[in-house]
Amino acid sequence: MAENTPPAAADAPTFEHALEQLEALVARMEDGKLPLEESLAAYQRGAELIRFCEARLTAAQARIAVLDGETLRDLAPDGK
Repeated sequence: MAENTPPAAADAPTFEHALEQLEALVARMEDGKLPLEESLAAYQRGAELIRFCEARLTAAQARIAVLDGETLRDLAPDGK
C-alpha cells in the first residue's frame, strides 16, 4: 500500500465514514466477544483508520492555517 493512499480507500472515502467505521470497530472490540484473530484484525484496521483520520485532520489544519495567514487561533464563540 502506498504511503499517501488512504487505507481501504473504497471503504473509507471520507473522514466521516472512516470515523463511523472506527466507532463500530471499537464497539465490537469493547463487547469482548471477538475471537483473537478477529480482535487482531479489528485492531489493525482501527490503527489504519486512526492514521487516515489523523492525516485528514492534519491536512485540514494546514489548509486553515493557509487560509488564516499561517496563524491558528481559537474561534470566538460570538463569531468576532
